Order: sequence, then C-alpha cells, then structure tokens
Amino acid sequence: MPVPTRYPRSPMAWVAAAMVVSLVVLALAAPLLWGAAADRPDPSAVLRGPSAAHPFGTDNLGRDVLARVLTATRPSLLFALAATLLGASGGVLLGASTAVVGPRTRRLLTALINLLLAFPALLVALVLAVVFGAGAGPAMLALAVAGIPGFARLAQTLAAGVAGTDHLAAARVLGLRRHRLLWRHVLPNIAEPLLLSTTTAAGTSLVALSGLSFLGLGVQPPGYDWGQLLNQGLDRIYAQPVPALAPGLAILYAAVTFQLLGEVLAGGVARRSPAPRTAPRPIAPSGPAEEGLVLQVEDLGVELPTPDGVIRPVRGVSLSLRPGEIVGLVGESGSGKSLTALAIADLLPERARVSRRTLRLLGADLAALTPKERDHHLATGLAVIFQNPASALNPALRVSTQLTETVRAHRGASRAQAAAEAAEALRRVGLPPATLRVRPHQLSGGQRQRVMIAAGLMVRPGLIIADEPTTALDVTVQRQITGLLSEIRRDTCAAILFISHDVALVGEFCDRVLVMYAGTIVEALPADRLATGTRHPYTRALVDSVPDLTADRDRPLPTVEGAPPDPLAPAPGCPFEPRCPRRRARCAEQAPPLEELDPVHRVACWYPVPVEAEVTAS
Repeated sequence: MPVPTRYPRSPMAWVAAAMVVSLVVLALAAPLLWGAAADRPDPSAVLRGPSAAHPFGTDNLGRDVLARVLTATRPSLLFALAATLLGASGGVLLGASTAVVGPRTRRLLTALINLLLAFPALLVALVLAVVFGAGAGPAMLALAVAGIPGFARLAQTLAAGVAGTDHLAAARVLGLRRHRLLWRHVLPNIAEPLLLSTTTAAGTSLVALSGLSFLGLGVQPPGYDWGQLLNQGLDRIYAQPVPALAPGLAILYAAVTFQLLGEVLAGGVARRSPAPRTAPRPIAPSGPAEEGLVLQVEDLGVELPTPDGVIRPVRGVSLSLRPGEIVGLVGESGSGKSLTALAIADLLPERARVSRRTLRLLGADLAALTPKERDHHLATGLAVIFQNPASALNPALRVSTQLTETVRAHRGASRAQAAAEAAEALRRVGLPPATLRVRPHQLSGGQRQRVMIAAGLMVRPGLIIADEPTTALDVTVQRQITGLLSEIRRDTCAAILFISHDVALVGEFCDRVLVMYAGTIVEALPADRLATGTRHPYTRALVDSVPDLTADRDRPLPTVEGAPPDPLAPAPGCPFEPRCPRRRARCAEQAPPLEELDPVHRVACWYPVPVEAEVTAS
C-alpha cells in the first residue's frame, strides 16, 4: 500500500503518531516487562484496591491489574487487527471484483452483497461466535465474516466510480487479464477511502472483540484480553471502580488511536490505479475481406438503451483505412464520431449493442476470434489516443509502469527490455527518458498527450485511433501533436483515424475526410477538396463556419442553423433536412444513400451543392 511521501505536520498527526507508537511499544514490550507480574498470584493480596505497589489494585488471585492490562495490549490488538484485515480483504475483493467481471456475475455479486447487508454486523458476529465456539480464534473469524459486507459495499461503490474513467478504458485496450486489472488498476485507485475505513474499523473490531470476551465468547482462560479483564472487574465496580475502569480506558484509548490514525492517513495516502471490462461483441461472420486494408468496416451500427427508449447514435457507417493513410472523421458534437471509434476498439458501454456486416482489423475478422484472441489482437494491433490525457493516464502510476505493462503482458518482455523500449518510445515523441520516473500530474497537457502517443507506439500498432487528441491543447502544441502523428505515420506506416470537429485542422492534416451527421456518413472526399469541392450542404456549412482572416468583421460568423435531430424520434427522410437550405419534399420522405460522384468522392444527398456554385461562392 502506498505511503505518504511527506510526514504529516498537523497537531492531530503528531498526537496520532504518538498514540500509535505507545500502543506498538506496549504490545512489544509489555509481555517482557510485566508478563511475569501479570501471571504471578499472591494469596496475601487478593482483591486489593489501588495502592503504591498495585496502582490499579489486584484481582481475585492477587495478580496486579495494571500489569495484566498492559500485558493484554498485544493479544487485544493482534486479534482486532487480524479480524479487521481478514474482513477487509474478503470484502474489498468481493466488492471491487464487480468492476472487472461480466454483467451477469456483477448482478449476482451485487445481490449477494445486498443480502449480506440485510443483517446487522454485530448480530452476525454474535451468532457466528456461538456457532464457531468460544475462543479467540472463532471470535476473530466471526468478526471478520461479519465485517465483509460493509467493506464489500464500500469497495463496490468506489470501484463503480473508477470503472467509468478514461484511463480504465485505456487499460482495457491493453487486453490485461481481470486479476491484473483488479490489482493494478482498481484497488490502488480506491486505496485512500479503504485505508480510512480499515483503520477506523480496527477500532470497532477491538471494541466488538472485547465485547465478545466480556460475554465469554472470546479469549478463554488462562489467556486474557481487555474484554475479559473488564468482565473480571465488573463485580467490583461499585466498591472498587478502578480495576474495572482500567481495561475500559485501555479499550477507549486504542479505539480513539485507530480513529485518529485513519483521519490522518486518509489525507496523505497516494493513490495508485484501475481496470477494464468487455463490451458485447458481434457473433455473425463478416463479409468478404478486401486486400491491403488495415481497417475494414461495413454497415456499423450502435444501439444504446435509455430510460426513454433505444437510440441508434451510429447507423450504417462504412469506412476503410490503408497502411500509412490518415483519414479524418469530422462532425458536430453528438454526431457519433467517438462512438464509432469505441465500437471499433470494443470499448463501448456494457449495455450497448453493436451490429455490422464487416469488421476487420489487420485482415482478421474480429467476430471469428475467441474473446481471448480478440482482446490480444485489439491490444497489439490497435492504439487509442483519448481526448483528455489527464484522465486517460492513471494518476497513481508512474509513466514507466503505464508504458511498459502492455509489452510485458502481451509480448512477455522483461522489465529491463520493456523499460528500454519505453525510453525509445518517449524519445520518438520528443520526451527525455527521465519522463519515465514522473507521474502524469507532473507533466503539461502537451507532454501528457505525447506520453499517450508513446504508450500506443509500444505495441507497434497497425491502426491508431486519435479521438480529438488536440481539442484541449493550445494552437502551438496542437501543431506539434499533428506533426508528431505525421512523422509516426511516415516512419511506421500505421494508419490513423483522426477524429475532430476542427474542419480546418482535418483539411490540412488528413488524406481523406469522412463527414458524419446524426450517426451516418454524409460525405467522403479527399482532404484537398474540403475547401472548395464539398457537395453536401452540411459539409458546406461546416466549411463556411471556419473563421477566415479575410472575412468581414462587421458581420457575424456563419453557423449551421438549427439543431441535430432527436435520436429518440428519428425522421424517415434525410436527417439534415430540417436544417438544409436546399431541402425539398423528397428529402423529408426518403433518406439518401451514400453514392459515388466520382471514384474518390461520395455524398449522401438528393440535391448536392453544384460545383459551379461552390466555385463562385469561393
């Protein structure tokens, strides 16, 4: 478990540290210093009150109560900590596993946790202590089992928050096994609240275990702990209260110590990292393969269930990429660009349904592969660069770990070999090898995006999906990133699917452009035709909305009037018809297919913008 890099300096921290040290010293030294006096009977000093020789009095055999309370520190703490750690381990593993298992298993685990939480933990501990039998071991086990549901619910809630992050989706691309996702990516990122809960639960376990011993279900004679000492002194509470209060004060002191320790550590513990899951996958075989393609997608569709009904944000999308080709995918926000990329990378939400006629990556039909083969093929043949590297990179892991785990998991590379490859990947993206030793929060936005690109290069992918990688960057860094991607394309011949809403950037950077609107491709054309050769009214409107230094600054910038269609109530005709200045009656009745205007230009429009009109307008 990670520890703070600096010692806490608040008064509470110093008080908690002093109290913890005192308990540790007593647990280690008390049996050696006072163990003999604690076990030595003295018939001449039976049931004595406090005195100079016996500050807390003696018990019914004349043994010194103070020595017994101090000596009981070790067993009381050990049994309480053991019960807490056992309960926390079982509960955390049970709850956190819901983030990495399939939906059916997740529902079963959730139902089990809900069932266990229906019974009060203390009642469960009492019943189990009776069932297991009296003794320190059975009492400890009973408390551990009773504590599992609480830890499981906490871990389940925390893991659910981690499961929706971008860096967890990035980890899924790596194709890591579930146990590795759990240990490396889920548990470390929920360590801080779990640490607080565990330390405070230790105090609760100490009180509960002392209660079981007080009732005769815990530590049995001749052994003793604070609970049993409290029981033995209770009969004298009215005549001689000190022998009864002494073990009670010890219990209170230790419980408060654990509480303060949890509060202090919760503010200083560093987090580590989360995990993946698997989306539903198509089963039907793909259509015929086309030679020489890195990616071949035909008739791709995505359905998402919502409380108001099923929506289809992606409908009938077909695209292909050849080695070394950069294809831009542009459109307004909500047009389906990112969902298309996530469907290709198999990173859609669990309840999403994907349909397609063909989906091939590097010549392999993804539907024909087993789940294990598909995960490996996607992890090694595909790299995804997300829009926000600050969330896509795990904040709890060093850059070295995030760059090397892919090659170590899929190629069996040694730690040294993986580190050397990571340093080389950083060099290729213009970062020094010293970057391996830092964490993402220590880097700038442009540096984090370079690290994301370097992570993708580690697997030597045939396809790089760049999902708006320059949106959050300034213009200078944006140019650096696009230039870097161009160099990678030239050096590795990797195909790049570049998703953006910046039409001007796509026109300069890409070889071909696909324009999406309302989940469909409405125009596909060479990038050099984007400025003057667009034929679809929507594409024309996007191009016209790009600011131009020669434009009249006294007039407002042109925009695409209207709003995209409601995905819950799609119209039967062209989706752009309500916003189109060239619409006619046919546009509202029939959706136009994507048809060829020439071998390199396709458009989905019944009445395309004439080229002559465009040239005149330009």
